[in-house]
Amino acid sequence: MNGPDATDEQWEGLAEVVPLRGSGEWPSWPDHRALPEDDPAEEKRRFMVIRVQTFADAREVAEYLMAQIPVLLDLSSADTDVAKRILDFSSGVVFGLGSGMHRVDTNVFLLAPIGTEVAEPAAGAVPRS
Repeated sequence: MNGPDATDEQWEGLAEVVPLRGSGEWPSWPDHRALPEDDPAEEKRRFMVIRVQTFADAREVAEYLMAQIPVLLDLSSADTDVAKRILDFSSGVVFGLGSGMHRVDTNVFLLAPIGTEVAEPAAGAVPRS
């Protein structure tokens, strides 16, 4: 079976051919995993809290947003002029990526990538502690 004259009968049964399927139909047979098991829901629960003080910190905000990771941007410790520049820059990044920006508190914003659901509590609802 090592030479070029191997017959079809010799190869038969050595390899199982699995047809390609749509992403909703994978795995092709029960209990088969071709890729390491990643929990995509776990990644969606992750977000970054960034307290910026200098304009150089704005790049980190953009990098997380480009990686589809929500950012809680805290501008409260930054100088007023620096905070305005960072907010302007972050607004441009949010607009360019089609993301969302939500005010959480004075000088605190949630920058949410596409696909991130941000729900506001119903009127009169009190959060449970």
